[in-house]
Amino acid sequence: METLYKRLGSYDNIAAVADNLLPRLMGDPLLARFWKNRGDDGLRREKQLLIDFLCASAGGPLAYVGRDMLTTHKGMGITEKDWENFIGHLNGTLEHFEVPDTEKNEVLGFITSLKGDIVDK
Repeated sequence: METLYKRLGSYDNIAAVADNLLPRLMGDPLLARFWKNRGDDGLRREKQLLIDFLCASAGGPLAYVGRDMLTTHKGMGITEKDWENFIGHLNGTLEHFEVPDTEKNEVLGFITSLKGDIVDK
């Protein structure tokens, strides 16, 4: 069976997902606070790290060199409601690209497995 990375359409399609998802998150009235004081360079770096993370997590050839999710999100004050909004936007992006249910569920599976490291307790 092909990797999730290949079934999603490889790098270009995963990069398109990041290009669609980040503006959704940044435009959300609840989530916008996480990007309020970010410069353009920081946003570009964050987007590239997101792409690398998604590619690596989906079994692609890219290496994710960013910090682990716990370190990255510690102290950000991410709430359960923030998480729900994020998942809603992720679903919206996956639906926008008409990602088949099997692949969509796999993406949501590896993303939701990180919730404990991202949401403040």
